[in-house]
Amino acid sequence: MKKLLQSLVPLALAAAALSAAAADEFPSKPITIIVPFAAGGPTDKVARDLAEALRKPLGTTVIVDNAAGAGGAIGANKVARAQPDGYTLLLHHIGMATMPTLVPNIPFKVESDFEYLGMVNDVPMTIIGKPGLPANNYKELVAWMQQNKGRINLGNAGIGSASHLCGLLFQHAVGVDMTQVPYKGTGPAMTDLMGGQIDLMCDQTTNTTGAIEARKVKVFAVTTPKRLAVPALKDVPTMQEMGVKDFQVTIFHGLYAPKGTPAPVLKKLNDALKTALKDPDFIKREESLGAVVVNDKRVDPAEHKKFVHGEIAKWTPLIKAAGVHVE
Repeated sequence: MKKLLQSLVPLALAAAALSAAAADEFPSKPITIIVPFAAGGPTDKVARDLAEALRKPLGTTVIVDNAAGAGGAIGANKVARAQPDGYTLLLHHIGMATMPTLVPNIPFKVESDFEYLGMVNDVPMTIIGKPGLPANNYKELVAWMQQNKGRINLGNAGIGSASHLCGLLFQHAVGVDMTQVPYKGTGPAMTDLMGGQIDLMCDQTTNTTGAIEARKVKVFAVTTPKRLAVPALKDVPTMQEMGVKDFQVTIFHGLYAPKGTPAPVLKKLNDALKTALKDPDFIKREESLGAVVVNDKRVDPAEHKKFVHGEIAKWTPLIKAAGVHVE
């Protein structure tokens, strides 16, 4: 046994040396960010902005690949099972906190099958409606909803999406049952909202700001404690201003790597992320869409993981109470 252990030591040292050498060369080829939602949606937009901002500090091409389905679980699983070498990353939103409850049979564990790299941004949500809706402000909207109980369609980008979660909370807050209409992504949901096929939606500012500016949809409220500074949204009241207490929904985005990615590679990725989050062009692009780039302790991996743990505790009882899940 002693001889066996002695023979294994050189092998372990050699493996460590190879790992260190690989880390020194990292990155030597393009990096792929997996987005677990459809192209053109809000998370996809954030990923493409981030990919460009990461390109400079990493010194390589950063590609965005969409792997949608199962409330974001398909794309997340693709990363969880990827080679832990730093070349396959995951950009996910609040779904990292809701998947454990929404998707009971996910083949991975959110808190133990990923390396947490840091938070990217916080994105407010907006309550929006079709252009032909007779209501012109939130109070008129509530009155219209009371008059049309049982006939209101509330669209979302799919079960488990940010718009679905916000929609559930909105429905509960106003006390009006609505027909949830899930789509395969934010794009088709927005198209139908602008065309009047559905009535309402609660979605991220990264997706709604342009349509609001173009007056293709009506906006009734934002889900933040304070009004937003974005020109198109600065006059839009908060839900709390409208008398709906404790209605605060902010969608976060974070970056992840497969569990077991070498520590030196993780450090290079985290350093690059911190640099990207200070990129003036990236900040400008995000702010123009109402998103707030993270500049607090959550850019550190440990704090990022701690934050997600807290979000899991927050959303689990709400989702269970709503009785929804993804097969």
